[in-house]
Formats: sequence, C-alpha cells, structure tokens
Amino acid sequence: MPTILLLEDDMQLSATLKQFLSLKNYKVLQAYDGLVAQELIYENHIDLMLLDVKVPLLDGLSLLDNLRKNNDETPVILITSLNSVDDVEKGFKIGCDDYIRKPFALKELLVRIEAQLKRRYNSHQEVIKVGEECLFDTQEKIVTKNGKKIPLKTKEIKLLELFLTHPNQLLNYEQIFDTLWSYDEVPSSGALRTYIKTLRAVIGKESIETLKNVGYRFVTK
Repeated sequence: MPTILLLEDDMQLSATLKQFLSLKNYKVLQAYDGLVAQELIYENHIDLMLLDVKVPLLDGLSLLDNLRKNNDETPVILITSLNSVDDVEKGFKIGCDDYIRKPFALKELLVRIEAQLKRRYNSHQEVIKVGEECLFDTQEKIVTKNGKKIPLKTKEIKLLELFLTHPNQLLNYEQIFDTLWSYDEVPSSGALRTYIKTLRAVIGKESIETLKNVGYRFVTK
C-alpha cells in the first residue's frame, strides 16, 4: 500500500482526499501545516507527497525546497490556487514533479498520482545498475553480478527497492520496519542487520551508510 503525505490546511478538502485515496488503496498521512508535514516525512516512509502551497507555519514551497536541498527525491505534486502561475514556476525550479490547480476532479488527481508513482524507477528503467558489475531487474526482482544471479531473500529485495527509491536519503528504523514487515509480523533489528550485511556484500560496503541509532542511507555517486 503506497503511502501519500497530504499537506492541506482545508480540513474538509483534506478529509475528502483522504477518504477517496484510501478507497483507492493508498495510505494517507494528513498534515495541516508544514511543520507537522516535515515531522511526518522524517518519521515515515513516503512514496509521494501532495503539498498545498499556501499552508501555515511552513509553506509548501519552502518545505519542497528543504526536501530537495537534503537530496529527498520523493515525487511531489503541488496543490495550487487557480491563478498561482508564479508559484507553479517557482515550484518547478525548486524540483516539484507536477502540479494541480484547485478546484480539481478527484479522478484527475488520481491519474497524476499514478503517473508519478510509475516513474519512480529511474524514468522507467527496467534494469538498474546498483554496484560494480551489479544489476537489478525491477520487473523480475532479480539481482545479477558479473552475469550471475544472486540469490536474495524477499525482504532483502524489498530493502534494496526502498534504497533505490530514496537515494541519498536517511531512512530511519521505523520507515524500514514498516516497509519490510507487515502488520502481523514482529520487526527484528537483528534480521535487518543481516539483510544490510548481505546487500553490502553484493553492491559494495560503501553504498550503504550507517547512522548509529538512527538508520541507514543508500549513497549514490
């Protein structure tokens, strides 16, 4: 279930969007101001962000600017007012991926969300280089090194995918646990360390950075 961060200070609109997207099998995290949104981003694994430009405390453009300066490449769709041409122009310069103007049809928003999520893997690349002589087939979920298939567990593949969709971004333990373990499983720090060790052996030790007592970062050159 992909997770969407929704930053929208209109509570009625926010509730409507959450209800609609939940019915479409998305998990929606709501924030009514930019500072709360910033905390949610730090504490959760986010697949896509819907950021209203005009919100209290920290506006959507400033939040987007902070994210991009910290190498967070999570897809962002800006929610703007009807005549906010300047905001749209500034948003694209900062690094937004798309925008939608109020009022909008829910179906149009859904189409834009689905289009962005499909682009998460390096502009539709099916095979991604993840290390020296190491390739990851995103469709078949297979890792090969020097032409030979590397046997990886399901959770190790999930972890690799999580790293690839969040390059150079700090992923805390809670974000990783939420991705690798389902609600009826008990997360294991020991198992996670084993998965990290396995991936480092495959793609290179220097590719995964440890931040003690915080989490891990997948480092790209």
